[in-house]
Amino acid sequence: MKYAYTIIYVENVAETIEFYKKAFGFEQKFVTPENDYGELISGETTIAFASIELGNSNFKQGFEKIDISKKPFGVEIAFTTENIELDFKKAIDAGAKEFEPLIKKPWGQKVGYVLDNNGFLIEICTPIKS
Repeated sequence: MKYAYTIIYVENVAETIEFYKKAFGFEQKFVTPENDYGELISGETTIAFASIELGNSNFKQGFEKIDISKKPFGVEIAFTTENIELDFKKAIDAGAKEFEPLIKKPWGQKVGYVLDNNGFLIEICTPIKS
């Protein structure tokens, strides 16, 4: 088995793809003609976005939609960078909201947290050095 996708259900797939391109520098891989599903070129594991409507059609029992006015879900996606100060600022300048400022962890890693344009939690961090 191989971890292949993280799919985030959002109100507007096209807007979310554009946000991730501006905030984090990813490129668009694929978007359906209906704009209800899209993927980014993000390395070995694909980050994808699907519309709330598509989610509702997939999950007959429903699912909890993120509410940007509430605390984020207890799940995050994390992006590593060697230029953390620059990339953290770039994300905020592109519309991400700072959730926790950059700090240095006892093991030497720098981390900071932002919320994306939908309210999902993103960690921006330096790689952990072994």
